[in-house]
Amino acid sequence: MTAYPMHPGARPRPAVPPSALVVVAHGSRDPRALATVRRLLERVRALRPGLPVHLGHIELNAPLLPGTLDELGASGTASAVLVPLLFGRGHHVTRDIPDAAAAAPLPTRVADPIGPHPLLVDALHARLTEAGWQAPRDAESRRASAVVLAAAGSRAPVSRADTERIAALLAARLGVPVVPAYASAADPTVPDAVRALAARGRTRVAVASCFTAPGRFATECATAAPGTVSAPLGTHPAMARLLLHRYDQALRTAAPVTGAAALAPA
Repeated sequence: MTAYPMHPGARPRPAVPPSALVVVAHGSRDPRALATVRRLLERVRALRPGLPVHLGHIELNAPLLPGTLDELGASGTASAVLVPLLFGRGHHVTRDIPDAAAAAPLPTRVADPIGPHPLLVDALHARLTEAGWQAPRDAESRRASAVVLAAAGSRAPVSRADTERIAALLAARLGVPVVPAYASAADPTVPDAVRALAARGRTRVAVASCFTAPGRFATECATAAPGTVSAPLGTHPAMARLLLHRYDQALRTAAPVTGAAALAPA
């Protein structure tokens, strides 16, 4: 294709600023959670310099998501992509975040949550390895080995299906059974899952923490672990890459939502 020179009087078209990435975290009373999420956002910024990256919480911590969206609208930001820092399609993902998008003062897209996805499994596997998990060396060890995937829990069947899918992906990676268990709202609990595995002869059991940051649920599940327990996923590099993947995916596939505030007359 022939490239023609720009007309002397023409002005270059200004570059369109990227949609802001708004990471939507749950929020926690544990101060370590907010510090962890902020460090994770710094990893995202380092991977994508020039991308505006913001934080909004569903509850318990500032900034809350509606406040973040109001500030973006007031600053003249053209659009945003909301990426849930959540592991499945529970009530927060299916209702709370879309409701916030619908009330936002700027067009938004809502991305999928971070699970299930192979990058999430990368982080889970790495944290287990850091905690001391070793692949079974022989058939006898393999028959005695299993992992409990500890997650927050949800009453939504689709959220539990997402957790089961994460467990299946991790099981394929590890080569041993992985059983999902929950800190609240769903069964089995971590102790119940450990006992059920022991009854089947699975006595070498590790717990994989499917939590973003330290907090009550992560602590309770770790306390119930019989042996090896991994740390929350936190700032693992795969988590930052996964947030950016969901952002890019939403820009390609998610329809923008024009919030009621954006449609209101000035």
